[in-house]
Amino acid sequence: MGKVKITIEDLFNIPSAEIYNPDAYKSLSSVEIDSRKVKKGSLFVAIKGEKFDGHDFVKDALKKGTAAVIIDSRKFKKFSSLEIPVITVDDTTKAFGELAKIWRNKLSVKVISITGSNGKTTVKEMTAALLAEKYNVIKTEANNNNHIGVPLTIFSADEKCEVLILEQGTNHFGEIPYSAKISQPDFSLITNIGDAHLEFLNSKEGIYKEKSALYDETNKHGGTVFINMDDQIISKKAGQYGSKVTYGFKGKVDVKGKIVGYTEDGRTEILITYKDKKIKTVLPLYGESNAKNFLAASAIALKLGLTPKQIINGVKNFKAVHGRLDVMKFKNAVLIDDTYNASPASVISAIELVKKIKTFKKKLFVLGDMYELGKNSPKIHKELAKLFSADKNLTVLTTGKMMKHMHSELRKNKVRSIHFYLREALALYLKYEEIENSVILVKGSRGMKMEEFENILETRFE
Repeated sequence: MGKVKITIEDLFNIPSAEIYNPDAYKSLSSVEIDSRKVKKGSLFVAIKGEKFDGHDFVKDALKKGTAAVIIDSRKFKKFSSLEIPVITVDDTTKAFGELAKIWRNKLSVKVISITGSNGKTTVKEMTAALLAEKYNVIKTEANNNNHIGVPLTIFSADEKCEVLILEQGTNHFGEIPYSAKISQPDFSLITNIGDAHLEFLNSKEGIYKEKSALYDETNKHGGTVFINMDDQIISKKAGQYGSKVTYGFKGKVDVKGKIVGYTEDGRTEILITYKDKKIKTVLPLYGESNAKNFLAASAIALKLGLTPKQIINGVKNFKAVHGRLDVMKFKNAVLIDDTYNASPASVISAIELVKKIKTFKKKLFVLGDMYELGKNSPKIHKELAKLFSADKNLTVLTTGKMMKHMHSELRKNKVRSIHFYLREALALYLKYEEIENSVILVKGSRGMKMEEFENILETRFE
């Protein structure tokens, strides 16, 4: 196929669009919202974000050679003297989404959309590593999974792309339905429905209702949905969808996973069966959660025609996503960086992983608050104490208003626990206390900035 371009006809298809200097418009093959990335012949869309307003950077885009601009109609007076084509719209962010939808429909690609409460980034990375064994793959980079990030990723795909993998996130109602209409997935997968974002989406059913917009959009276009049958909420709705692939570790499913063992250092040995195919491998990534993530990614890869050999080769390219069960081995410690975010399910998974690592007997847990859990947050934090039992080789360090509830419960159960009201005090403990020859987990929600403590430990043990 030829180079993908935005034509003048495409611009007329954007709701509310008015085009000034249309005769000067030539079809463009690059769409940008960051003036620093504009190159000669780009279409620049001036989006107003939380920190910056793209309208303030139109002149910068012009200096870089932008060939046309999309602006808010209320700002036209300021830019009416421009000699290049100027497209005015009621909402530049929505216009950017409409353009991305147009771009997506011009691409000859299979679009895979992935969402879920936990593991969506890792499943996306695993899926990309596997499919790269057979296809030309473009995927969501960094954390570009919202109403602006999804269109950005779509625009990063060109005529050479065969598979486009989109991570689609949400924490408020309406975000997934919006981005799903833009991405129009051929395949979609919801990793699981957990407690993340309960504060905004009210209940697990509310979370499913939001995320299942991906399934609905896929179904509408005759695509295939991947159903995690181990998730009670997702599996209950499986019958609603025609073309589907079921997967899980339990019951009767299309793609079946089985954990067959663990290495001495805690890595998972997994067996996957699909029809007459068998895949057996030791994952380079740690934790039962990553075994689940790998099963999900394998289900997609198998559906898209990869052989067991290609999947096993793809596994060799797996790398831990920064801050997500990233296991670092030092001479006198094993440090697990799981600081990117935290939910009840991911905390449980991380704690279980520490128990499986036999490198050192001593275990040290450094835990910060989990956010966005709503009114049940104190209770949920308190319940985590059940995961620990008194052991001379075990120490739990907590920080944050909510982790105080877990600490109190641990003390009742005679588990060695220290709660730090001051971050500085926890930092000093990690710098100077005798914690050598330990397996150490650092975890907490994004806002807790637990990576600061992980950095202290990494510096100490290097």
